[in-house]
Amino acid sequence: MDPDFLNAFTQPSTLDRFLTEDVIAKGEKRKLIKPTSRNSPKLEELKLFLIEWINRTLKEEHIVVKSLEEDLYDGLVLHHLLENLGSLKLDVDKIALTEKKQRQKLSVIMEAVTKCLQLEESQLKWSVESILAKDLLSTLHLLVAIAKHFKPNLALPPNVQVETITIETTSTGLKTSNAVEYITENKENVEAQSNDAFDELFSCAPDKLDAVKKALLQFVDKHVGKLGLNVRDIESQFSDGVILLLLTGQLEGYFLNLRSFFLTPASTTEMLHNVNLALDLLAEGGLLNFPVNSEDIVNGDTKAIMRVLYCLYSKYRTKEA
Repeated sequence: MDPDFLNAFTQPSTLDRFLTEDVIAKGEKRKLIKPTSRNSPKLEELKLFLIEWINRTLKEEHIVVKSLEEDLYDGLVLHHLLENLGSLKLDVDKIALTEKKQRQKLSVIMEAVTKCLQLEESQLKWSVESILAKDLLSTLHLLVAIAKHFKPNLALPPNVQVETITIETTSTGLKTSNAVEYITENKENVEAQSNDAFDELFSCAPDKLDAVKKALLQFVDKHVGKLGLNVRDIESQFSDGVILLLLTGQLEGYFLNLRSFFLTPASTTEMLHNVNLALDLLAEGGLLNFPVNSEDIVNGDTKAIMRVLYCLYSKYRTKEA
């Protein structure tokens, strides 16, 4: 027998589960995090981050999650989370007490997630059965996918990887294979592959940069001018988040309570608050589908600011044409 299979099950609770005859049916595959990876600092950081994010998101519902495996398997927390983040109304009871009801509930939730995230079945790294079985790897993949879709600016801990073992029952016995699997993006690889239109603009066509800046500034000025404001400089006038908030409010029809942001921010903290609020509004409106570092905006990073402005420009220039 593969020695890795024996090494993977040094913990009694894991071994006990797999001694049960019907845990893995013939021809079935099961992927698990190796015990040697379960206590890695990066994995613990991600688990804690997700727990705190869920609790923060569902604070008004008085839901408190302490364990991802134990508190999410029945679908109750996932139900509340999807309703809160995506305003989704799921045609299923909130509370499911029996395993049959829990499985039915999870089926509805998984179908909603797949449709909302526009995923093919081959892309899914979770299933009704794996979530119901309190599988940590599947639960993490599901939560990360939900977070990235509904909160693209959420600063998930990057480069979280685990060692996994895949177990399959065959006619000749158990077959195992080992792998390293990323749960959150390998930031170094993502950055190395990043090559969007603005990267090309800055590196390959700097002569066109001023023309693009001018078009964006004219677009912004046209709309915030209705509020008696003039915008002339991308680097300095967007760093405190105020213009970005007012522009988003004008275009998207948001009523911005003056108590929700700082109209005249006096510190970096207040500027970051404004920028984060603006980015959240853009993300919730489906206008922002890529991560943005709010500190880049506050620091006057031209490329970061132009990327964000273009999200609004590309939507509303069509309507104005």
